[in-house]
Amino acid sequence: MTTLPAAGLADAPVPDASVLDAADPLGGYRSRFLGADDPSVPAYLDGNSLGRPLASLPGVFSSFVTEQWGGRLIRGWDESWLNLPLALGDRIGRSVLGAAAGQTVVADSTTVSLYKLIRTALHARPGRSEIVIDRGNFPTDRFVVEGVAAETGAHIRWIETEPGRGATLADAEAVIGDETAVIVLSHIAYRSGYIADVPGITALAHERGALVLWDLCHSVGSVPIELDAWGVDLATGCTYKYLNGGPGSPAFLYVNAALLGEARQPIWGWMGDRNPFAMADGYVPADGIRRFISGTPPVVGMIAMQEMLGLIEEVGIDAIRTKSLALTDYAIALFDERLAPLGVTLSSPREHEVRGSHVTIDHPSFAGLMQELWSRGVIPDFRAPSGIRLGLSPLSTSFAEVEFTVEAIRSLLAPRA
Repeated sequence: MTTLPAAGLADAPVPDASVLDAADPLGGYRSRFLGADDPSVPAYLDGNSLGRPLASLPGVFSSFVTEQWGGRLIRGWDESWLNLPLALGDRIGRSVLGAAAGQTVVADSTTVSLYKLIRTALHARPGRSEIVIDRGNFPTDRFVVEGVAAETGAHIRWIETEPGRGATLADAEAVIGDETAVIVLSHIAYRSGYIADVPGITALAHERGALVLWDLCHSVGSVPIELDAWGVDLATGCTYKYLNGGPGSPAFLYVNAALLGEARQPIWGWMGDRNPFAMADGYVPADGIRRFISGTPPVVGMIAMQEMLGLIEEVGIDAIRTKSLALTDYAIALFDERLAPLGVTLSSPREHEVRGSHVTIDHPSFAGLMQELWSRGVIPDFRAPSGIRLGLSPLSTSFAEVEFTVEAIRSLLAPRA
């Protein structure tokens, strides 16, 4: 694949998108996605909020309705559905998390999973009452931490992060102390795309007796992850971005095997009981990761992500990461050439090793451009107060879409600038 310098192409012309698409070894996979060549949507750069559906899904859903739901009816629970959160969790762990079996389960939303895991961490560190989180983290993460603190009396210690970056090892060194029970961070910052030093921060937390909970929403399926090798304690993430599970598809959560034996999560539901169909008077948590299930498994919501996992397994996460970097390099090169002269600022890292699969650019006029962009079928997303985020899904995004989007932004911004 043609690659571009991490700092952009200040001294050379930016290649035509058609040249890059022609040389892209993963370009053919775009045909696996519905709407990839829809002329009414010439550029979709919001796959880091909602991934495109795979073209195979209409047939897959039809088969599920007629053969499994319609054909097996209630028998489907005993035959496969009850175990699906664990079986699919193991597959996610194996395919994209670097996690051995028995540590990952699919359930609930990211919000609920964060709540469960933060409470689990506090219970696992008695005598410690501090939660560390950065102010640049996604609102859900911050709000859940604030809610848990209000509920339990825990103290919050805030990390102040630099614009365009995220929480660093140095930040963690400055705040993790004897009272810290858990530090809650995002692997990839939702706004800037900055990749945190997961193994470094995790090791530091362990040295100081704390646990770390990692939010993987913007990393799972887009960058290589090695939870077991990195010694990660707790993690969660959504499945509707780079795992293409569809609107509202359930989250996954990971608990390291070393913590599972004594782990206690706060939402006790019958599906997490050791013997749910005994209908017993008292709750006894199931062995292993099943104890983190609370309610009825969202079986329909787990269908689409299984198709995407198959595609990721076919391509390989390393090839996906290579394409991701090529796309973000190209976006930055186009920014340097066409948008920086108009006063637009880059709010994402230029360095490969700390850049995820989206690029954020800022300008005071961007909020007023979004409606016009979307009306043209050019679909990035907006992050307050002034950022347009270019979400680049390696298997469904073309270089032409990146160029079309940047040129559309330039054409709308130039008269105002």
